Amino acid sequence: MPKESNKKSNIKWVFTIVIWTFVLSIVFSFISSIVMGYVSLWIAFIVLITIIFMGIIFDTIGIAVAVATEVPFHSMASQKKKGAKQSIWLIKNADKVSNFCNDVIGDIAGIISGATSATIVARLVAMYGLKDAVIVSLVLTGLVASLTVGGKAVGKSIALNNSKKIIYRVGLLVYYFDRIRKKD
Repeated sequence: MPKESNKKSNIKWVFTIVIWTFVLSIVFSFISSIVMGYVSLWIAFIVLITIIFMGIIFDTIGIAVAVATEVPFHSMASQKKKGAKQSIWLIKNADKVSNFCNDVIGDIAGIISGATSATIVARLVAMYGLKDAVIVSLVLTGLVASLTVGGKAVGKSIALNNSKKIIYRVGLLVYYFDRIRKKD
């Protein structure tokens, strides 16, 4: 019977993550679209880079949680260190946390960075009367892809070598967010 319960839990998780992905995609895309309509071209590039780095950071967290072990955090929890229990929870739920960080946030960041790039290309073409938007689009797409892939490669290396530090910092963030939420 435990396999049946686990299967139902997985189906529930998949349904939940699909809904979260849908909602977050709409929210991030909406915010990005609104921001892009009112900011200068330089700020638009900063927004684009921020989106790329958000994907890299969450990918790094997703890898770190997948390779981290609970042992050092149990010792920290016994010493009542803030964030240790949350770090243990993150590791015990590594499949879901990694899925959320790598696939939901990471993939949404990739999609939105592509849409943001297209918006920037359209603005460049309109502002400077460029006849061949294809070249501008190809160059910007290449830059975004190389920053994303290169950044994630660096992030993976950092995550593999520093998973304990990364998970503890994320555990601390979760601890403080929990405290704020409980005050409300």
